[in-house]
Amino acid sequence: MIVKRDSVDPIDFVGLSILDYTAGLDTGSSFAVITVPPCTSHAEAWSKRSDKYYYVAAGEVEFTLDGKIQVLSTGDFCVVLRGKHFSYRNPGPHEAKLHLVHTPSFDPDSEVLVEETNA
Repeated sequence: MIVKRDSVDPIDFVGLSILDYTAGLDTGSSFAVITVPPCTSHAEAWSKRSDKYYYVAAGEVEFTLDGKIQVLSTGDFCVVLRGKHFSYRNPGPHEAKLHLVHTPSFDPDSEVLVEETNA
């Protein structure tokens, strides 16, 4: 299966630009490219279903995993196991790009934003 970039529409998720290359496909895992502009963040969340594999393709992000903060730079990798709380942000002046794999594949109904559960 080949998916060409020009066939993927960007999704705006609270300031993050997400290219979901496997949206609508019946696959065991899913793949997305996330552009994280300066001063943009992903709120604390966790998955009921998937392990998440983040690879920093460009730039730098501050990644919080179960309350511990790590700065990840180009070439770094982070695994977020199902049920683990995470968030990330780009505090710097340059855009960052992340590659993300969900296994099993992404299911929006299985993703929990912590603010939603506290509301």
